[in-house]
Amino acid sequence: MLTKIFPYEIDSRFEETPSVGLIVLATDYTIEDEFRLILEKFPTVRLHHSRIANTDSITLESLADMNGRITDCASILTPGSEIDVIAYGCTSATMTIGEEEVFRLIRRAKPESTVTTPITAAFAAFGAFGAKRIGLITPYIEEVNKTVARHIQRGGFDVPVLGTFEEDRDSVVSRISQASIEKAVWEITQSNEVDAVFVSCTSIKMVRFCEQLEKDIGLPITSSNHAMAWHTLRLAGLATQPRGLGSLFSKLLD
Repeated sequence: MLTKIFPYEIDSRFEETPSVGLIVLATDYTIEDEFRLILEKFPTVRLHHSRIANTDSITLESLADMNGRITDCASILTPGSEIDVIAYGCTSATMTIGEEEVFRLIRRAKPESTVTTPITAAFAAFGAFGAKRIGLITPYIEEVNKTVARHIQRGGFDVPVLGTFEEDRDSVVSRISQASIEKAVWEITQSNEVDAVFVSCTSIKMVRFCEQLEKDIGLPITSSNHAMAWHTLRLAGLATQPRGLGSLFSKLLD
């Protein structure tokens, strides 16, 4: 057998394109699809995934239990090379563990990376919206809802109303229908004075209809995946302002 060894050149454009790392819960059926929908409008971005072990049940104990695995999951994102932005894909776990602790755990593996989380991104989105009174919708049980609401309030925002589907299984949350989400958003915005709506949890699907729902209710709206993808792209220095993703994506440069 004849073996030929071919010379090759390195494509220098690879290192010039922004790189994004996404830490996904093992039980999350949603976040990768939603990021894909958004990033197809940003074709130069390189997206790398890592999955973190967790249980399907969403409780304060199961959320806190991920603490010891975050660094290892970050370390297997493009090992041996730098990555520009890393996003940790769990809203409620970030608030249970603490944003700064999540940042620290990721930077132990990737000290050069900028880090974001769904709630970090949501706070940035609220600022971009100029919103102070947040209508909050979650899928969580009561003990998790209290943690989420307190964290948002400590961030300097009011939560005059919280609506919940009261479901503790991630695998079920990913199947909550568009009609159910739209109804919940409509109900909390019709009888309460809010500046914006935040739908918490990366398992909830909302990117496909976020823009239309925003038009229907006449208020800015974002979700965990929607906000975190926007913030990740903003941190990576992307300036394109695509259509079809709602008013938040007109604020990449604000």
